[in-house]
Amino acid sequence: MVKELSLRVDPATAATELKLLNVVSTELDIDANRIGGIVVTRRSIDARQRRVMINLGVKVFIDEPAAELEAPVKVDYRPVADDAPTAIVVGAGPAGLFAALRLIEEGVRPLVFERGKDVDSRRVDLAKITREQRVNPESNYCFGEGGAGAYSDGKLYTRSKKRGSVDKILSVLYLHGASADILVDAHPHIGTDRLPDVIKAMRKTIERCGGRVCFETRIDSLTVEGQEVIGVVTERGEQFTGPVVLATGHSARDIYRYLHTAGIKIEPKGIAIGVRLEHPQEIIDRVRYHCSGNRGKFLPPAEYTLSTRVDRRGVYSFCMCPGGFIIPAASGEGQLVVNGMSPSNRGTRWANAGMVVEVLPEDIPAEFEPMGDLKVMGYQEMIERRFWEDADKTQNAPAQRMTDFVAGRPSRDLPRSSYAPGIHPARVDRLLPTEISRRLQAGFKEFGAKNRGFLTGEAVVIGDETRTSSPVRIPRDNDTLQHVELAGLYPAGEGAGYAGGIVSAAIDGDRCAAALAEAIRLKASKSAEQ
Repeated sequence: MVKELSLRVDPATAATELKLLNVVSTELDIDANRIGGIVVTRRSIDARQRRVMINLGVKVFIDEPAAELEAPVKVDYRPVADDAPTAIVVGAGPAGLFAALRLIEEGVRPLVFERGKDVDSRRVDLAKITREQRVNPESNYCFGEGGAGAYSDGKLYTRSKKRGSVDKILSVLYLHGASADILVDAHPHIGTDRLPDVIKAMRKTIERCGGRVCFETRIDSLTVEGQEVIGVVTERGEQFTGPVVLATGHSARDIYRYLHTAGIKIEPKGIAIGVRLEHPQEIIDRVRYHCSGNRGKFLPPAEYTLSTRVDRRGVYSFCMCPGGFIIPAASGEGQLVVNGMSPSNRGTRWANAGMVVEVLPEDIPAEFEPMGDLKVMGYQEMIERRFWEDADKTQNAPAQRMTDFVAGRPSRDLPRSSYAPGIHPARVDRLLPTEISRRLQAGFKEFGAKNRGFLTGEAVVIGDETRTSSPVRIPRDNDTLQHVELAGLYPAGEGAGYAGGIVSAAIDGDRCAAALAEAIRLKASKSAEQ
């Protein structure tokens, strides 16, 4: 017999098998010896009150052994037929990988092109960014197998549940080696140390089932016939035919320029711009867990989500990384950008988050209007170059103590930071556009007033954080998911402007691949009728 319970327990009980067993036996009023096992199916932390509690959903197996936790969605990948139609996927980030896997489910052979290197080879180029202050424009934290999410915290929380099955995405990741915790935790994450192996396993599934993944192969143009995309052309001039899932990620600016120059419809899209804010983790533990700074051994490093509005624009935290570190996220020369990540154990002494301000197309200064649909991207590039030049054209990032940033004064010195290329004192408040700095300053004051200890000189703002999302949207038909003017082109994921994170990008890639496969079937059916 199996019974399901919802429990509210202290952290020690949630983490200790024997204590949890005693709570369950008392709750059910049965002898503990009759309980064959307890499987946790749902877990979340409630830190709203001074006493932190854990909410659990559990399955209790009575008079029978416990069954293992099962993925909520069963997915079976089998080789496609020898005569299967082929579709092209541009980009091997979350949207591209999940598009390729869905194509296999639908009996379509995916041909995946990734401009960067495989997930292991990328490590050499990532190390060079720190060691030599050099960014390889084809292999960096944005480009390569797994996309921008490959070397990240691997956060899997999303609000995009109406667009597709979150359970399916989590199930596929679990099938490919992610911890079962992602099926349980309210805010699941994989970790930068484990995510590469999951990505490699996904690639092996694609290849085992008849797909092909081509690394260091940049797509420079689309092949258009009439009002239909029928293939792609690589940087080496090679041509491949098939409908195209375009999943290039939010930093493929050359693709946006190509689309603009080729007259393929795109639109400017709002983004968010700001800084990375880094605290010692013990400060965030103190603020969130109402403790002295020692959270104990049963609670994970605390995290936060903060938001407000200042002068009709959102100011909010983004991609919060407890127990993490800050990384250089530029994707080319003339750029300085930072981002954050965490290992699976979230075990560093620092906590960081993007702290950003909403920027809409109408907020862009008039000087960028001649760029038309690329004006938001031009504004983004200007800020990144400004920070890069302040860093003497290196990746040694401008930084300012949080309290100095709010007060609008220089920092004489800086606290230790996790950012490996190094930081230097700078007027980050002046390097950012005035309207962004002013809103951030007001937001920090409000967050500090509501969270005692958050606004502190022990925290440092490190700039700049600009790659929160794509500055361009590639418009598509709501029903077919094809480009509004070109059949056979399926813009997908963050780069197309339809996602914001690993799970939402994966969902979007899955949806676009399903729509592409349905279009192939309809075309085949019409041909058969004729």
